[in-house]
Amino acid sequence: MTSKKMRDNPLFVRNNFPTVGKWDIPLVRKQVLPTDNVRLIACSDTRANDRAESKRNGVHFFVDDYRFENTYYKPNQPLARYSQYAFLLTPDFSLYGEFPLWRQLENVGKSRWVGAYWQEHGLIVIPTISWSTPRSYDFCFDGVEQNAIIAVGMIGCKSNKMNFCEDIAKCLKGYSPRKSLCLANLFPKCKGT
Repeated sequence: MTSKKMRDNPLFVRNNFPTVGKWDIPLVRKQVLPTDNVRLIACSDTRANDRAESKRNGVHFFVDDYRFENTYYKPNQPLARYSQYAFLLTPDFSLYGEFPLWRQLENVGKSRWVGAYWQEHGLIVIPTISWSTPRSYDFCFDGVEQNAIIAVGMIGCKSNKMNFCEDIAKCLKGYSPRKSLCLANLFPKCKGT
């Protein structure tokens, strides 16, 4: 395949969605979702032809990245399986503090691109917000429409509760979400943020 043909392939260039911010991160648009009685299951627990009751569940990606890499690299492959659920959180590609910033930025972009792709295919998508260190604030909140419902995972933050509470307060203040979903209960010190 020639380089010209590769650049014409939307899955190679990935420029088929509106972008925002200085890094041109794909935009995940806000969507309506009833937030009372939200139930989430891990992407690794989803199955083809799942039971009808699972249509009330949302799917989260707070698991090891290798379990959902195909959402970005082969986005058509899991589409039918995930489309049977009520809604999807965007993939939570890792933003480890020891990653160089280019890797963290790439993972935010991948997450938002997948969310925009799913929305293009008619799925309800709730963007997952993740960050590592204050250096990631320059891009980690980009690509999410203001006043949307957002999801925040708490995996990996139990050892540094105070920083998490400060970070979530910054996220919520600068982002103004309509509602935020946490996979676990917020630490008591974070209540009211």
